[in-house]
This record gives sequence, C-alpha cells and structure tokens, in this order.
Amino acid sequence: MYNLNMLKVAVDSSPLASGHAVRGIGVNTRELLEGFKSVSHKNIQIYEINFSKRGFIGFDVVHFQYFRPFFADLPSARPKSKVILTIHDLIPLIYPKHYPSGIKGEINFLKNKKLIRKNVDLIITISETSKKDICRFLGVDPKIVQVIYLAPRPIFRKIENGKWKMEIAKRYSLPNRFALYVGDVNYNKNIPVLVEACKIAKMPLVICGKQAKGIENQDLRHPELKHLKNIDWTGVIRLGFVPDEDLVAFYNLASVYVQPSLYEGFGLPVLEAVACGTPVVVAKTQALVEILGDDFDYVDAHDPKSMAKSILNPNKGNKLPREYSWRKAANETIEIYSKIA
Repeated sequence: MYNLNMLKVAVDSSPLASGHAVRGIGVNTRELLEGFKSVSHKNIQIYEINFSKRGFIGFDVVHFQYFRPFFADLPSARPKSKVILTIHDLIPLIYPKHYPSGIKGEINFLKNKKLIRKNVDLIITISETSKKDICRFLGVDPKIVQVIYLAPRPIFRKIENGKWKMEIAKRYSLPNRFALYVGDVNYNKNIPVLVEACKIAKMPLVICGKQAKGIENQDLRHPELKHLKNIDWTGVIRLGFVPDEDLVAFYNLASVYVQPSLYEGFGLPVLEAVACGTPVVVAKTQALVEILGDDFDYVDAHDPKSMAKSILNPNKGNKLPREYSWRKAANETIEIYSKIA
C-alpha cells in the first residue's frame, strides 16, 4: 500500500552518464547512491533520476549533484519541491586567468547566482574550504551551506604481498620505485612543479588520469592548458585512465604518493593513498590541511626543491583528524533530506 507520509527524493544521477563519471563528481554521486542502500531511511524513498533526460516533477526534494559556474546547468524555474544543490568547488572563480569564462559564461554565472539565491534551499559541499568560497563568490548565507566530507572507497586498502605485484608492474611497465600522482592536470594541480620535483629527487613519476595521456594532441595555447606547454616529460609515465582494481595496486606499489596542488576543494586521492598505507607528500593548501589535519608535514607548493626533499622522506602512517566513510556521508545526507522537507 502506498504510504502518503513517504518522502520522495530525486537524486540526480546524470554525472554517472557523462565525463564526470571517472572524476570526483561521479565518484561522489555513485558512492552516495550506494551508501543510501546501507543506511536506514524507512520514511524516505530515494529515486535515481538522470535530470538531463527526465524531469523532476512529483518529488518532495530534488538533489542536483553538480554545479559549473559558467554553464546553464540549473533550471530557470523553481521546481515544486525543496531544492538541494551539491557544489564541489569553485576553482574556476579562484583562478579566472586560467579558467576564462567568456562573455556567455559570465552571463551564465550572473544568472546562476540569482537562481541559487532564489531557488536553492540548501547547498551541500565537500569541505569548509569550499564552503567559504561558496559564501564569498555566490553571496549565500553560511547557514544554508552544509559540509559533508567525501571518503575513500572500500577497495582502497593495504594488499598482502603476492604475485599481483609482478603482474601489475609488468602489465604497465612500472619501475621498481616511483612517485604516483592520480588525477587531472588542471592549473591548480600544479603538475609542472611536481614533474620538476621528481627530476630533482631522481624519482620516476607515474601519472594516472585521462587528461595527462593525450596532452600532445591538445592546444597548449589555451588558457586552461598553457601551464603544461614547456614541461619536459622525460622520466614521466602517463598512463591515462586506470581502473580501480589496478589503481589500488598502484597505490600499494608506489614509493610515495604526491599531491602537489596549489588549491583543492577536497583532495580524495590523498585519502585513497593513506587508506592503502602509501607514504605521502602533500602541499600546504587550505583544504588538504583541513582533510589531513596537523599530524602531517606539508610542503611549499611553489618550491620543487622542498617537494623533492619530502619525496625522498615522505609522511608515513599519519593519523587522520576524523572518520571518512560513505556510510557516514549517506547518513548525513539522509538527515538533511529529512530536515529540509
């Protein structure tokens, strides 16, 4: 029998069917939806809806999973329901020279600011760092912005020694010792300094991420890519996308994981590395310090010599300041659904 008291929540699953699927936005969406299956929400019915293909009429709460400041992703009319919007970060607004909006993008951003203030009841973000950016750039009240931390997936863990080491190393032609970086090569990721630091440390660098593999085929005059123009890629192995079942082996094989970022909204690969017991080198940026806490020695993101020194003597076995789990994230999200309705 249909329960009239059941709260109907539509969660946008469109990032899982786009280029976001293998990035942080896709991971967040997928793991959150999986997390809902393991937590109690007996008075809430959650629907996975691809908002790009289907409307969201008939729900009590709609949850948009991503926001791009220079694109018209938000509906112009307010849905007849409570609206939650997840914003991961606003890095394009922090580095406008490297992420130019163009005239159309600037118009979209102004529209988005108005739509958020008019139509969005609550914003979820992934760190206190991003929350500050959201309040500053979008002009919203901090009271409507809720932080829910991401988490490493269960697959990322220490693996017992075995034949897998030789098999993975052979399949990907990995050196005996190497520094690992996982992610995109956007300006804020600080790839030029990472490459230089590894050369100084005489440590081979392995980069896992779709963007890095095809750099030579892209227009490096573009503002978002010009920071990659004069990099000497000698000694750098760029593998492109690596599936999770192999990526966990990479973390376990790596001599060190390096997160050299100038700025982050979160920094999920660092938590994945820590979960695998991999020694880490982390740049001192606000979100990374927030996520990892005071038990780590951080490096200057602008100083390749300092980074190189830490690559040869990385952080090991450090304690995190809090628990990170998708079950916890799912519980906190369910609580928001209950309260907002």
